Amino acid sequence: MLCELLVALLVLYVIWDVNYFIRCVVTLGYGMLFQRKRKVTDQTTIYGFCTTQDVDIFIRHMNNARYIRELDFARFHFYGLTGIYGKIKAQGGGAVQGASSVRYRRTIPIFNAYKITTRLVWWDDKAIYLEQQFVTLADGFVRAVAMSKQCVTKINVLELMKELPGVDEQPPMPTELKQWLESIETSSQKLRKELSNK
Repeated sequence: MLCELLVALLVLYVIWDVNYFIRCVVTLGYGMLFQRKRKVTDQTTIYGFCTTQDVDIFIRHMNNARYIRELDFARFHFYGLTGIYGKIKAQGGGAVQGASSVRYRRTIPIFNAYKITTRLVWWDDKAIYLEQQFVTLADGFVRAVAMSKQCVTKINVLELMKELPGVDEQPPMPTELKQWLESIETSSQKLRKELSNK
């Protein structure tokens, strides 16, 4: 019986990224059980540690793909603590990653602790926009900054935001977000043109 269980667990680890799902459950569970709820306009924070499973081929610092994975956990944590995802689901909507951009400023060395802060910076009728930062705890240095567009389906985000506590009015669009969205639109136009020429 024990042998069969171990084989089943081994098979799960081979064909699924079990650690990802465990981390999702732990991150969300810890936030919901032990942290106070936040307004959607509040910043949330999770903590991480760069281990041997996070490093690149030179075994010195976190690899680029790992940053994106860690951002997922921080985003889920933000959704859970602020309750925004629950509101979206209650109205029959959903949320998907529409775009993201990461600016790497300095590497996170192996065996270093860091935090990821997440905050809502803007929204329009179809999406919310989050800014996330990786900050090493030892020196407080911002190692990477990410911007993400979370597309919300089937509901109007402007109407949704009016129902959330702490949201008085839509803030002005940050300059870097405006420029990033312009670059996305430029890319979309180029791809549409290429498709129409086929």
